[in-house]
Amino acid sequence: MATTEKKMSRMQLTAMVVGGMVGAGIFSLPRTFANATGPLGAVIAWLIAGTGMYMLARVFQSLAERKPDLDAGVYAYAKAGFGDYPGFLSAFGYWIGSCIGNVSYWVLIKSTLGAFFPVFGEGNTVTAIVVASIGIWLFHFMILRGVQQAAFINSVVTVAKVIPILVFILILIFAFRMNMFSGNFYGGGLEGGIFEQVRATMLVTVFVFLGIEGASVYSRYAKERSDVGTATITGFIIVTTLMVLVTLLPYAVLQRVDVAGMRQPSMAAVLEAVVGHWGAVFVSIGLLVSVLGAYLAWSLICAEVLFTAAKTKDMPSVFARENKNKVPMVALWATNIVVQLIVITTYWSRDAFALMLSLTSAMSLIPFLLVAAYGLQLTKRRETYEVRPQEHGRDLVIAILATIYTAFLLYAGGIKFIVLSAVLYAPGTALYFWSQREQNKPIFAKTSDWIIFALAVIGAIVGIYWIATGYMQI
Repeated sequence: MATTEKKMSRMQLTAMVVGGMVGAGIFSLPRTFANATGPLGAVIAWLIAGTGMYMLARVFQSLAERKPDLDAGVYAYAKAGFGDYPGFLSAFGYWIGSCIGNVSYWVLIKSTLGAFFPVFGEGNTVTAIVVASIGIWLFHFMILRGVQQAAFINSVVTVAKVIPILVFILILIFAFRMNMFSGNFYGGGLEGGIFEQVRATMLVTVFVFLGIEGASVYSRYAKERSDVGTATITGFIIVTTLMVLVTLLPYAVLQRVDVAGMRQPSMAAVLEAVVGHWGAVFVSIGLLVSVLGAYLAWSLICAEVLFTAAKTKDMPSVFARENKNKVPMVALWATNIVVQLIVITTYWSRDAFALMLSLTSAMSLIPFLLVAAYGLQLTKRRETYEVRPQEHGRDLVIAILATIYTAFLLYAGGIKFIVLSAVLYAPGTALYFWSQREQNKPIFAKTSDWIIFALAVIGAIVGIYWIATGYMQI
């Protein structure tokens, strides 16, 4: 992939960020936030989430420039900072979390169609699962034809899917009623104080910000290394602005309790309440384009993470195989088989979309925390700061804030999703054992690795017991 024509431009990298972030999440924001808080809590939540994620984006930007030798940043930074096993867990967690996120896209697509065709229900009926399965493999074989072709399609789709969101925002600005907004302001009717309301939104904000690292994951394709950081920050600003407006404006046209009771995608239901049935149709079409585009972006990201981890011998070498189009075909097959299996399991879930959303967020938190902590580690050691030393103080503050924010997210998510994450992390370690055996290396080189593995196993056992006894429902 060394030739210039096979590299991604800054615009394509930015489209990877925007395309990854603008997916299922933004269309579900009105109901999700209305269930948790009013405008005051929403503003506080977005200030916390926006500031925290901006700091994390700046850490990604700094690491992309100061550690240009590390590709597929999310996983590579964790390994560089904390060793082989934490690096593996970061790669595996990010990969499996992204697979679960891809499942949420199919659930929301079918739930959207369910508003017009009842056979799809809430996205987890037999018909919905069959149609989603067909879609999974259609995308699979399209991507096998080449990453560059898929990246170009993603750029086109990114533009197409932002248009319905902008129309939604403009219509609600014209329909804005201040008395309605002020009546909803404190989230009347909700239990708990403002802190509990804000905390309840935190996992949602993680989900909608996933994709912020899209350019970093594809750093090996960048024409210029500096484009990675620029694309990350540009994409972040664009998407954050859209998400804040989509969250706040419904409070100015409808009662909070009415928005909270809408079916997903709630953006379509809100616009229908304001302008009539055509609004639901318009947003639903936009959602289908958006989610399919996001699914394409995330399929590329999933395969890329697994492929790069295999290239650096942190996953079994079989995942490093490419086809004649330079597509990591085994990694792509593994990704879509996992997606297919999880899609089938949604049949038994009470609220498949909410579960996929929360679990995707939870699986991504540990990789994000490790990236932030590596940025902090780098600045504390002053490593790479012989170049542009004047940036050290600023980068240290940014890394500290990013680390505090990602640690707070783990707390806000609660023990339930940490335990559910362990149910996936513990058996996933089998891939690490496989990789270490291939290289004739000891399974765990450090005592801390054994401790981490033991905690993962204990968490998995507790999680399985909680699910079996009904204490934790999925």
